[in-house]
Amino acid sequence: MDDDEWLAERFEAHRGHLTGVAYRMLGSRSEADDAVQESWLRLSRADTTDVRNLGGWLTTVVARVCLDMLRSRTSRREDPMDGVGEADAPVGAVAGPPDPEREALLADSVGLALLVVLDTLAPAERLAFVLHDMFAVPFDEIAPVVGRSTNATKMMASRARRRVQVATPEDAGGGVERRRDVVAAFLAASRDGDFEALVSLLHPDVVLRSDDAAAATGADAELTGARAVATTFAGRARAARLALVDGVPALVWAQRGETRVVFGFTVVAGRIVEVDISADPEYIAGVDVEVLG
Repeated sequence: MDDDEWLAERFEAHRGHLTGVAYRMLGSRSEADDAVQESWLRLSRADTTDVRNLGGWLTTVVARVCLDMLRSRTSRREDPMDGVGEADAPVGAVAGPPDPEREALLADSVGLALLVVLDTLAPAERLAFVLHDMFAVPFDEIAPVVGRSTNATKMMASRARRRVQVATPEDAGGGVERRRDVVAAFLAASRDGDFEALVSLLHPDVVLRSDDAAAATGADAELTGARAVATTFAGRARAARLALVDGVPALVWAQRGETRVVFGFTVVAGRIVEVDISADPEYIAGVDVEVLG
């Protein structure tokens, strides 16, 4: 077996995984196949002598390809799941009849509802969420792909996670309202300085993160643990307002009618597991804020 055949064989061993990554990123079977094919072309041209983890290297490559494809879209597709049910064949393959088993596996593994939600995310947020939450890629490996710091990448994944969370079936019939009640209770406890009430609303391993803009004003870059996070908020947030940020319950702080800081909360089973403090003007300018009270 020559070097080209050996490399092709190793690539084929990873094709299923790469297709899964690309499909979750792009929501389209045909585009996912295009991305995987482009990854093969890049592999065939690259010097992989020093690559110790080919699977990880290929995951990064296909992620970069997908990110470029998402960013190059000039308009959102009318049908974000154009690959489901189509008879299109992988690039470079002979066209043939549909593969119902393959299409069913793809749809079941991702979920059509989830694909709809993912299609509303910014490309970098989508990539951070998909790679970390679905494929357990460490944030420090995702950060170079999206061109952000590790902390900023964590923030993007958290924002995406909240958007996905409120759209899952378990939230039907009042999920947003339940989360809004938790965030409202957190705001009231913070204003009252009720430390124990704050602790009761927080998961024991809650994580607080601040983006670079918020950290520059003195906010902690990262804190872990209910008591540490409760200490940060006890007796504060008096000027914060309850709001929906892109439809997700949150708190905002405004100055002269303009939102300056967004406090995002990820709520699971009635307890807050993540708090994100965002003061980045570019991020804030891109979100829809509806103040509730």
